[in-house]
Amino acid sequence: MTIDQLRYSKEEFARRGNEIYDSQVRPQVEEGNYGKIVAIDIETRAFELAKDTMTASDRLLEKYPDAQIWRVRIGHKGVHRFGIGRLL
Repeated sequence: MTIDQLRYSKEEFARRGNEIYDSQVRPQVEEGNYGKIVAIDIETRAFELAKDTMTASDRLLEKYPDAQIWRVRIGHKGVHRFGIGRLL
């Protein structure tokens, strides 16, 4: 079994994730999606939108198996998670 490793510090991971969300993703998803989850690959800037963290992350990982995923709950300050891969 391969264990995924973070390639960035927590601070850099958060900085990149927030910058991508604010500049690229938020304008596309915010309206009408309050409370949904956005999973963003901080390297490719690709993202997936879903009702839950697992679905958004799994969809992104199907396309980008090595994704460094930053997650945001639309309209909330919480649900920022550090880490990669699927959540248990």
